[in-house]
Amino acid sequence: MAGIGALNETPLHAALKAAVAPPGARFEVAVDGYVVDVVHDGLLIEVQTRHVGQLRRKLTALLCEHRVRLVLPVSRETVLVKRGATEARRRSPKRGHPADVARELVAIHDLIDHPGLEIELVLIRSEEVREHRTTGAWRRRGWVTVDRTLLEVLERRRWRGAAGLLELLPGDLDEPFGSAEVARAGGMRRATAQQLLYCLRRCGRVAVVGRAGNALRYVRSPERGPAAGA
Repeated sequence: MAGIGALNETPLHAALKAAVAPPGARFEVAVDGYVVDVVHDGLLIEVQTRHVGQLRRKLTALLCEHRVRLVLPVSRETVLVKRGATEARRRSPKRGHPADVARELVAIHDLIDHPGLEIELVLIRSEEVREHRTTGAWRRRGWVTVDRTLLEVLERRRWRGAAGLLELLPGDLDEPFGSAEVARAGGMRRATAQQLLYCLRRCGRVAVVGRAGNALRYVRSPERGPAAGA
Protein backbone atom coordinates (compact mmCIF):
# COMPACT_ATOMS: atom_id res chain seq x y z
CA MET A 1 0.00 0.00 0.00
CA ALA A 2 1.34 3.40 -0.96
CA GLY A 3 1.74 6.26 1.50
CA ILE A 4 3.56 7.05 4.72
CA GLY A 5 2.13 5.96 8.02
CA ALA A 6 2.12 7.61 11.42
CA LEU A 7 5.26 5.75 12.51
CA ASN A 8 7.33 7.84 10.07
CA GLU A 9 5.76 11.25 10.60
CA THR A 10 7.47 14.26 12.15
CA PRO A 11 6.17 16.07 15.25
CA LEU A 12 5.20 19.05 13.08
CA HIS A 13 3.17 16.87 10.74
CA ALA A 14 1.44 15.08 13.62
CA ALA A 15 0.54 18.34 15.37
CA LEU A 16 -0.80 19.94 12.19
CA LYS A 17 -2.83 16.85 11.41
CA ALA A 18 -4.47 17.05 14.84
CA ALA A 19 -5.01 20.80 14.50
CA VAL A 20 -6.84 20.69 11.16
CA ALA A 21 -8.85 17.50 11.67
CA PRO A 22 -12.62 18.06 12.13
CA PRO A 23 -14.22 16.52 15.23
CA GLY A 24 -14.86 12.83 14.72
CA ALA A 25 -12.34 12.48 11.89
CA ARG A 26 -10.40 9.27 11.33
CA PHE A 27 -6.62 9.21 10.97
CA GLU A 28 -4.32 7.18 8.71
CA VAL A 29 -7.11 5.64 6.63
CA ALA A 30 -6.53 3.37 3.64
CA VAL A 31 -8.23 4.82 0.53
CA ASP A 32 -7.74 3.38 -2.96
CA GLY A 33 -4.37 1.89 -2.07
CA TYR A 34 -3.04 5.01 -0.31
CA VAL A 35 -2.82 5.98 3.35
CA VAL A 36 -4.65 9.28 3.84
CA ASP A 37 -3.81 11.50 6.81
CA VAL A 38 -7.39 12.43 7.77
CA VAL A 39 -10.81 11.36 6.49
CA HIS A 40 -14.06 13.04 7.50
CA ASP A 41 -17.49 12.86 5.88
CA GLY A 42 -16.15 11.93 2.46
CA LEU A 43 -13.36 14.55 2.54
CA LEU A 44 -9.74 13.42 2.35
CA ILE A 45 -7.26 15.71 4.10
CA GLU A 46 -3.56 15.54 3.31
CA VAL A 47 -1.03 17.51 5.36
CA GLN A 48 2.29 18.17 3.66
CA THR A 49 4.94 20.22 5.44
CA ARG A 50 7.30 20.31 2.44
CA HIS A 51 8.12 18.65 -0.90
CA VAL A 52 4.57 18.67 -2.24
CA GLY A 53 5.84 17.30 -5.53
CA GLN A 54 6.16 13.91 -3.83
CA LEU A 55 2.36 13.90 -3.49
CA ARG A 56 1.66 14.38 -7.21
CA ARG A 57 0.88 10.75 -8.00
CA LYS A 58 -1.18 10.31 -4.85
CA LEU A 59 -3.20 13.49 -5.34
CA THR A 60 -3.83 12.75 -9.01
CA ALA A 61 -5.16 9.30 -8.17
CA LEU A 62 -7.33 10.38 -5.24
CA LEU A 63 -8.85 13.34 -7.10
CA CYS A 64 -10.33 10.97 -9.67
CA GLU A 65 -12.99 9.86 -7.18
CA HIS A 66 -12.70 12.00 -4.04
CA ARG A 67 -12.70 15.52 -2.63
CA VAL A 68 -9.25 16.37 -1.30
CA ARG A 69 -8.07 19.16 0.97
CA LEU A 70 -4.34 19.83 0.80
CA VAL A 71 -3.00 21.50 3.96
CA LEU A 72 0.21 23.49 3.60
CA PRO A 73 1.89 25.32 6.51
CA VAL A 74 3.91 28.52 6.30
CA SER A 75 5.87 29.53 9.39
CA ARG A 76 5.43 33.24 10.02
CA GLU A 77 7.86 33.04 12.93
CA THR A 78 10.44 30.40 13.73
CA VAL A 79 12.28 29.84 17.01
CA LEU A 80 15.72 28.34 16.39
CA VAL A 81 17.14 25.97 18.98
CA LYS A 82 20.82 25.00 18.67
CA ARG A 83 21.94 22.00 20.67
CA GLY A 84 25.65 21.71 21.17
CA ALA A 85 27.73 21.85 24.33
CA THR A 86 24.97 24.16 25.52
CA GLU A 87 21.51 24.94 24.18
CA ALA A 88 20.79 28.34 22.65
CA ARG A 89 17.41 29.69 21.60
CA ARG A 90 16.68 32.69 19.42
CA ARG A 91 14.00 33.93 17.05
CA SER A 92 14.93 33.59 13.40
CA PRO A 93 15.19 36.95 11.60
CA LYS A 94 13.40 35.40 8.62
CA ARG A 95 9.62 35.71 8.62
CA GLY A 96 7.35 33.67 6.41
CA HIS A 97 4.86 35.26 4.01
CA PRO A 98 1.50 33.73 2.98
CA ALA A 99 2.71 33.75 -0.64
CA ASP A 100 5.48 31.32 0.36
CA VAL A 101 2.88 28.63 -0.27
CA ALA A 102 3.62 29.09 -3.98
CA ARG A 103 7.03 27.53 -3.43
CA GLU A 104 5.30 24.19 -2.93
CA LEU A 105 2.48 24.68 -5.42
CA VAL A 106 4.81 25.10 -8.39
CA ALA A 107 5.25 21.33 -8.31
CA ILE A 108 1.52 20.69 -8.76
CA HIS A 109 0.51 23.79 -10.72
CA ASP A 110 -1.60 21.70 -13.08
CA LEU A 111 -3.75 20.44 -10.18
CA ILE A 112 -4.46 23.82 -8.56
CA ASP A 113 -7.68 24.39 -10.53
CA HIS A 114 -8.95 20.81 -10.19
CA PRO A 115 -12.60 21.05 -9.07
CA GLY A 116 -12.08 18.42 -6.39
CA LEU A 117 -9.07 20.08 -4.76
CA GLU A 118 -9.25 22.55 -1.87
CA ILE A 119 -6.11 24.20 -0.52
CA GLU A 120 -5.72 25.21 3.10
CA LEU A 121 -2.89 27.54 4.05
CA VAL A 122 -2.00 27.37 7.75
CA LEU A 123 0.13 30.20 9.12
CA ILE A 124 2.05 29.01 12.17
CA ARG A 125 4.73 29.69 14.75
CA SER A 126 7.21 26.84 14.80
CA GLU A 127 10.37 25.66 16.49
CA GLU A 128 13.33 24.28 14.57
CA VAL A 129 15.92 22.23 16.44
CA ARG A 130 19.44 22.06 15.03
CA GLU A 131 22.35 19.90 16.13
CA HIS A 132 25.98 20.22 15.13
CA ARG A 133 27.50 17.54 12.91
CA THR A 134 31.15 17.16 12.00
CA THR A 135 30.23 16.26 8.41
CA GLY A 136 27.67 17.68 6.01
CA ALA A 137 25.54 20.83 6.16
CA TRP A 138 28.46 23.01 5.08
CA ARG A 139 26.10 25.87 4.23
CA ARG A 140 25.16 26.10 7.91
CA ARG A 141 28.65 25.43 9.24
CA GLY A 142 27.73 21.93 10.34
CA TRP A 143 24.33 22.72 11.88
CA VAL A 144 21.67 20.20 10.79
CA THR A 145 17.92 20.51 11.35
CA VAL A 146 16.80 17.43 13.31
CA ASP A 147 13.27 18.40 14.38
CA ARG A 148 10.46 20.86 13.69
CA THR A 149 7.54 21.34 16.04
CA LEU A 150 4.35 23.39 16.07
CA LEU A 151 4.14 26.18 18.65
CA GLU A 152 0.94 27.91 17.56
CA VAL A 153 -1.57 28.06 14.72
CA LEU A 154 -1.97 31.75 13.84
CA GLU A 155 -4.39 31.68 10.92
CA ARG A 156 -6.10 29.28 8.52
CA ARG A 157 -7.17 30.17 4.98
CA ARG A 158 -8.99 27.91 2.53
CA TRP A 159 -9.70 28.33 -1.15
CA ARG A 160 -10.45 26.46 -4.35
CA GLY A 161 -8.57 27.09 -7.56
CA ALA A 162 -6.07 29.78 -8.40
CA ALA A 163 -8.43 32.55 -7.28
CA GLY A 164 -7.03 32.21 -3.77
CA LEU A 165 -3.49 32.63 -5.07
CA LEU A 166 -4.58 35.65 -7.09
CA GLU A 167 -5.63 37.32 -3.83
CA LEU A 168 -2.00 37.13 -2.68
CA LEU A 169 -1.04 39.62 -5.39
CA PRO A 170 -0.97 43.22 -4.13
CA GLY A 171 -4.18 44.93 -5.26
CA ASP A 172 -2.65 48.26 -6.27
CA LEU A 173 -0.17 47.06 -8.90
CA ASP A 174 0.06 49.12 -12.06
CA GLU A 175 0.03 46.97 -15.19
CA PRO A 176 2.18 45.64 -16.64
CA PHE A 177 4.12 44.49 -13.59
CA GLY A 178 6.98 42.15 -12.84
CA SER A 179 8.20 40.08 -9.94
CA ALA A 180 10.21 43.01 -8.56
CA GLU A 181 7.07 45.16 -8.22
CA VAL A 182 5.10 42.27 -6.71
CA ALA A 183 7.85 41.60 -4.16
CA ARG A 184 8.16 45.25 -3.19
CA ALA A 185 4.42 45.96 -2.95
CA GLY A 186 3.63 42.67 -1.22
CA GLY A 187 6.51 42.63 1.24
CA MET A 188 7.76 39.26 0.00
CA ARG A 189 11.02 37.93 -1.36
CA ARG A 190 11.67 38.24 -5.09
CA ALA A 191 11.91 34.44 -5.40
CA THR A 192 8.50 34.10 -3.75
CA ALA A 193 7.00 36.62 -6.17
CA GLN A 194 8.45 34.69 -9.11
CA GLN A 195 6.98 31.41 -7.86
CA LEU A 196 3.59 33.02 -7.27
CA LEU A 197 3.54 34.52 -10.76
CA TYR A 198 4.61 31.20 -12.27
CA CYS A 199 1.65 29.40 -10.67
CA LEU A 200 -0.75 32.14 -11.72
CA ARG A 201 0.57 32.13 -15.28
CA ARG A 202 0.24 28.37 -15.61
CA CYS A 203 -3.33 28.63 -14.30
CA GLY A 204 -4.16 31.44 -16.75
CA ARG A 205 -4.73 34.10 -14.07
CA VAL A 206 -1.93 36.36 -15.31
CA ALA A 207 -0.54 36.67 -18.83
CA VAL A 208 2.93 37.56 -20.06
CA VAL A 209 2.88 40.68 -22.25
CA GLY A 210 6.59 41.28 -22.73
CA ARG A 211 9.95 41.67 -21.07
CA ALA A 212 11.99 44.38 -19.45
CA GLY A 213 15.53 43.09 -19.89
CA ASN A 214 15.39 39.51 -18.62
CA ALA A 215 12.31 40.10 -16.44
CA LEU A 216 8.86 39.02 -17.63
CA ARG A 217 6.05 41.59 -17.55
CA TYR A 218 2.52 40.53 -16.62
CA VAL A 219 -1.09 41.67 -16.64
CA ARG A 220 -4.01 40.11 -14.83
CA SER A 221 -6.00 37.86 -17.13
CA PRO A 222 -9.73 36.96 -17.00
CA GLU A 223 -8.96 33.65 -18.69
CA ARG A 224 -9.03 30.38 -16.82
CA GLY A 225 -7.04 27.27 -17.46
CA PRO A 226 -3.42 26.94 -18.60
CA ALA A 227 -1.88 29.96 -20.25
CA ALA A 228 -1.18 29.63 -23.93
CA GLY A 229 2.38 28.63 -24.61
CA ALA A 230 3.12 27.98 -20.92
